Amino acid sequence: MEQERRYGAVLFDMDGTLTDTEKYHQEAFRQAIVSCGYPIKEEITLYQRSLGKPYAKRLFLRWYGADFPYQTLRARHNAFFEKIVEERGVELKPGAEELLRWLKAEGYRIGLATASSEKRAEQYLALTGVRPYFDCVFCAEKVKRGKPAPDLYTAACKAIGVPPERTVALEDAPNGILSAFTAGCDVIMVPDLTPPDEELRWRLLACVPSLDRVPAVLRGEGTD
Repeated sequence: MEQERRYGAVLFDMDGTLTDTEKYHQEAFRQAIVSCGYPIKEEITLYQRSLGKPYAKRLFLRWYGADFPYQTLRARHNAFFEKIVEERGVELKPGAEELLRWLKAEGYRIGLATASSEKRAEQYLALTGVRPYFDCVFCAEKVKRGKPAPDLYTAACKAIGVPPERTVALEDAPNGILSAFTAGCDVIMVPDLTPPDEELRWRLLACVPSLDRVPAVLRGEGTD
């Protein structure tokens, strides 16, 4: 029964965790940076995954200089990204729908906590056919500070009606992990483009290779 479980809710990150779209963002950022006449720095495109917009702007200006055309970069990134999505579509990460089905059957509350806009999140959930599984869709535009600040996960837990200490966050990247951990959630990492480093590992409940391994962790059958 619900009261006998340690957790009552699971919150998904979207790009790179629920949907296989983080690679599209990386490609779009590289195209946008080159189109603005600057060299690609892979470390910055990776570091800005799930990063809240105010933090991202400061990051790019620090790396490329105060005259870097950040607003132009964002506009071009969005245009390149939408073109990629239009050409290739949106796919779920392996095991995503099976996990959602299992969570729903087990009585967990299910939410989305994403740095993407609400319009984009709703679009992707509809395109992939998984919107009915979600009790709550919470996006960074609803809070003052995005990831890695805890605001998004704190607010998402409140919206879904389950306190952070009884909520598990599923994340693929450092900024999302820090956001969820600082909010008081337990975090399961499902790596997408990079594995966890030692700085992240101690913050994780578990690190699993794919979403189909999450039920075992929630059942307490061992962690990585």
